[in-house]
Amino acid sequence: MMLMPVRTRLFNLRISSLLPSSSSSSLPFALPFRSSLSHSAPPHHVSATKTPKISISDTAKFVRTILFIPPGTDPEEVTEDMILPGSNIVLGPYVGDAKVKEVEFMGSSVRPKDCPKDDRPEFAMLGRSNVGKSSLINSLVRKKEVALTSKKPGKTQLINHFLVNKSWYLVDLPGYGFANAPESARMDWSSFTKGYFLNRETLVGVLLLVDANVPTKKIDLDCANWLGRNNIPMTIVFTKCDKSKNSKGQRPDENIKSFQELIKENYKIQPPWIMTSSATGLGRDELLLHMSQLRNYWDN
Repeated sequence: MMLMPVRTRLFNLRISSLLPSSSSSSLPFALPFRSSLSHSAPPHHVSATKTPKISISDTAKFVRTILFIPPGTDPEEVTEDMILPGSNIVLGPYVGDAKVKEVEFMGSSVRPKDCPKDDRPEFAMLGRSNVGKSSLINSLVRKKEVALTSKKPGKTQLINHFLVNKSWYLVDLPGYGFANAPESARMDWSSFTKGYFLNRETLVGVLLLVDANVPTKKIDLDCANWLGRNNIPMTIVFTKCDKSKNSKGQRPDENIKSFQELIKENYKIQPPWIMTSSATGLGRDELLLHMSQLRNYWDN
């Protein structure tokens, strides 16, 4: 039976091998996954010698709630090796070539209506001004300084389009939540960016970047909830997951767990998420694979 490895996989996720070493031996994410399971199936009393029976319907419901199941994939046929490490993303039949062979900066747009007018699919990167958007773009395309990186958050004030493999766009959107940005830019950000999301027909999905090195920010939750209310596909990309602890002594996995617990209040089915680090390359290839299956499904 293929369903048991999935549940085992969800309690381990191999995330401990992706994060810096810690003296703690507890499993990251075990609490939220067990909590979710308790809502979808009656509790079992487990002894040391007897494994509880798992019905297919309960397991399938559990898989649908916790994992991102791509189009064309039967939840009851999900196996351990289909789940991308450090994520809740299942690879399905639409996954394809994810290698970045070339990238070209196509220009900046002041308004959404000035963006490229072709039918190529695109992914938009969104996040707070110091979350590491430019660094992640440079990491994905394996080229330094493709996207501007600056020690001054809030530098990007335009919609920047990068053409990848002459077939799809990676879009760098202005960051939000930076107090030192010009007042006019702060006031216009909401309508400026929301207009792009609501009217861009070639938008495959939004990559919402969340800094795993800091506690959950309300502005990130508000952004995720707005995207959800407007039915805009979103993948949560946790950045800076190579850090062992922040200044307050919290580990990235603790911050990620907190974010997931809070987002469950508005998402009955958890959106796709993945752990990354531009410094080490963690999650780079996995994120590109995920983007390839979304892009190929969109093309069909």
